Amino acid sequence: MYHQNMKTPKFEHFYVIGVISVVLILGSVAECRIPSGKLNGFDYLAINCRKHSAVLTDFGGVGDGKTSNTKAFNSAITNLSQYANDGGAQLIVPPGKWLTGSFNLTSHFTLFLQKDAVILGSQDESEWPQLPVFPSYGRSKDAPAGWSSSLIFGTNLTDVVITGNNGTVDGQGSYWWNKFHKHELKITRPNMIDLMYSNQIQISNLTLVNSPAWFVHPIYSSDIIINGLTILAPVDSPNTDGIDPDSCTNVRIEDNYIVSGDDCIAIKSGWDEYGIKVGKPSQQIVIRRLTCISPDSAMVALGSEMSGGIQDVRVEDVTAINTESAVRIKTAVGRGAFVKDIFVKRMNLNTMKYVFWMTGAYKSHPDEGYDPKALPKISGINYRDVTAKNVTYAAKLEGISNDPFTGICISNVTIEMSAQKKLPWNCIDVAGVTSNVSPKPCELLPEKERLDCSFPSDKLPIENMQFKTCTYQSSVF
Repeated sequence: MYHQNMKTPKFEHFYVIGVISVVLILGSVAECRIPSGKLNGFDYLAINCRKHSAVLTDFGGVGDGKTSNTKAFNSAITNLSQYANDGGAQLIVPPGKWLTGSFNLTSHFTLFLQKDAVILGSQDESEWPQLPVFPSYGRSKDAPAGWSSSLIFGTNLTDVVITGNNGTVDGQGSYWWNKFHKHELKITRPNMIDLMYSNQIQISNLTLVNSPAWFVHPIYSSDIIINGLTILAPVDSPNTDGIDPDSCTNVRIEDNYIVSGDDCIAIKSGWDEYGIKVGKPSQQIVIRRLTCISPDSAMVALGSEMSGGIQDVRVEDVTAINTESAVRIKTAVGRGAFVKDIFVKRMNLNTMKYVFWMTGAYKSHPDEGYDPKALPKISGINYRDVTAKNVTYAAKLEGISNDPFTGICISNVTIEMSAQKKLPWNCIDVAGVTSNVSPKPCELLPEKERLDCSFPSDKLPIENMQFKTCTYQSSVF
């Protein structure tokens, strides 16, 4: 049945039944844990609260892990969409295993997963509608025909919250990974969460496991907070990027733990001539307090699909363990656009192949129609205050002939090599400066004394967004 909810707008007055731990640091909120079991109500933190509520079982949901709930999810959300202009609505997913194919969200809506609630991605391909290719990509990744709709999908939405009391979304990706390895896919594997052409998005306080492909993928969207996620995939799983803001503006990514078979975070903006045509950059992005494990990929990748441009990215207080590289730039001839005004500080790295890695020779292209004269401009790349241990190579920095990467600044860096290397730094077609860096950098990055590389002191607009305390009130489920 539907329920109306009390709203408590002031953060400092919230309370929770039972035990709850909340940490408020610089306007951000860490994971909020609510006791499991049967509850008369609970509080949670969100960008907006809802007036109306329903539970998935109100629409015939069966949490046995076997019964399909695709119709239940779509029926519930369609029904609750009528309240978009009347205070919005929230759908509660109670404890249980809720098998489902793809379902679509609506505006002014919250999807809340209780503790011990598990959404399971169906392995019945008929429950995954096919979508056309993303305009800035021109073709899909695994096969040219199109993309499978993501497990949780939305387009042209405003004010969407996907959160919980550390509930779980399990994409059951092994089915798709096996088909990928056997070259049996006719369309591209589904992502876990795709939100397109949307704004005011919160994705928080959940455990996401085994996505068929990318986990969290907002595209052509703005005003996004992604925090308190635990994202887990086998380190050999294909293309299981953790968080991929793609042609997005004003994004806050905080307090996430990611184990991935690909990049933990990858900032993207379109692929070659298609991305150039759409021309929508990723910009005003802050990433902090990330822990990443990815032996074959990057903690944070910029690109390689960056043909709409990437600018004003701020990364701080991040940790990588047993990861191939830290904050990496990937691009190629044909990408065009730019990566500029990138600021990184306070990286703690342990067991890395590379600390600094940039490449202008990333070979993948959507087709043969890319423009070989479309050269990317890489400039204003700043790293400072880095500690790294057990490192194979300090740096591999490879620009493009006649298109060097410029304005590189690296300061206050200590790298402990796993073994003595004759050339710990490898540099070509790059230009910049360094200060107080060990081991000694390459000659293309000469020493400049008493230099601190730049990091902005202003705040991005998304950093000023505060959470509200929202209350769900109901009889016992």
